[in-house]
Amino acid sequence: MKVEQIYTGCLAQGAYYIESNGEAAIIDPLREVQPYIEKAERNGAKIKYVFETHFHADFVSGHIDLSAKTGAPIVYGPNAACAFDCISATDGQEFKLGNVTIRVIHTPGHTMESTCFLLIDENGKETSLFSGDTLFIGDVGRPDLAQKVIAELTQDMLAGHLYDSLRNKIMPLADDIIVYPAHGAGSACGKNMSKETTDTLGNQKKVNYALNPALTKEEFKKEVLTGLVAPPAYFPLNVLMNIQGYDSIDKVLERGQHALSPEGFEAAANETSALILDTRDPQTFAAGFVPNSINIGIDGSFAPWVGAMIPDIKQEILLVTDEGREEEVITRLARVGYDFTIGYLKGGFASWKASGLEIDSIESIDAAELLKRVNAGAGEILDVRKNSEYLSEHVIDVENAPLDFINDSMLKINKDKTYFVHCASGYRSMIFNSTLRARGFDNLIDVKGGFKAIKESEKFQLTEYVCPSTLL
Repeated sequence: MKVEQIYTGCLAQGAYYIESNGEAAIIDPLREVQPYIEKAERNGAKIKYVFETHFHADFVSGHIDLSAKTGAPIVYGPNAACAFDCISATDGQEFKLGNVTIRVIHTPGHTMESTCFLLIDENGKETSLFSGDTLFIGDVGRPDLAQKVIAELTQDMLAGHLYDSLRNKIMPLADDIIVYPAHGAGSACGKNMSKETTDTLGNQKKVNYALNPALTKEEFKKEVLTGLVAPPAYFPLNVLMNIQGYDSIDKVLERGQHALSPEGFEAAANETSALILDTRDPQTFAAGFVPNSINIGIDGSFAPWVGAMIPDIKQEILLVTDEGREEEVITRLARVGYDFTIGYLKGGFASWKASGLEIDSIESIDAAELLKRVNAGAGEILDVRKNSEYLSEHVIDVENAPLDFINDSMLKINKDKTYFVHCASGYRSMIFNSTLRARGFDNLIDVKGGFKAIKESEKFQLTEYVCPSTLL
């Protein structure tokens, strides 16, 4: 028997490969499915099942493509109504995979179809729990997402279901079972997940607040609902794609990989409603970019921030990338449902610069220069981190304008004033600055290195540090 976690850091997402005696199963696959197919082929195995723990909100799963390419049926738990062929398994139903067994454990709460899969080895021993978004390491799935799709549900009702699922289905399992969740720290599907991506169930019973046996249902609901903020706008749209289906990743890649000359790129930008997305490093972007471009760096939490910043998943997108990374960017956009890349700038920004077309830039200063300018009254500092980060520690008398809610945050900004914008390290502040610059805000200056650099300079007065109760 083989169990492998395939973890994708930018999504904080765990997919799983299980193999026994020449048969394999994939749990919660990513959109690009060829790596799973190739892995099975290398091992001389045939993919027999595609298991889905629930209809995901934060990414588009590869279940449909993987099933189409391998013939493996898609298996959900109870209550899963798909617009494609799938098995909606019953609670307790078992699936044979080589010499092992996978048992369905219906655990409603995060969503009503949420299901865990229990792996039972060749000797009949329960060894592993693939817990989806029901149980994370240090946390549980937030119970407020399904209500965005099913109107009659409330977060209070879902939290009650989650309490029952954990007490009646999960906590009675053996302590030595390994928990394999769908997400880790950084995902918006839970409020305070551990950076660890696996643990024993026994240890989680000791350290995970949600598994505290002393908690009453009302205490649990209060605990699990405290600290939640509105989920990213793309979440319900991804759920619908996972329920209703989507274009093949092959078609998405073909559509997006159109190399455009600078003149062709400019014409496409002018003649369509396409958004120009520049995925280079934030400081590289700041030094020069195509006017009206939005910067979301590919080497950060790319996909979730695309989802947060671009409300329409059908938005046409033109790309500026580092040369050779075009396919990677198109694929990572597709992971969160952005399937309508219509081309990219051939030769990258260097070709645009060489063409003599107009170039824009954003000023970026370090902490020492920031101190000089603030002391000279040349502008105000603006903190665009999440509110939970801001409440934990911030520069005294500085306003919080979270990137997460940029449409509300921009209302706090006076176009005639100068602002020195910082996040934690410089990644999100450039997203903020570039987005607002494209909307006509010209007096935003980036703080290189963000709050980390500000704190390390020891030149600014900070509030006393408070450990955050939520990371949302």
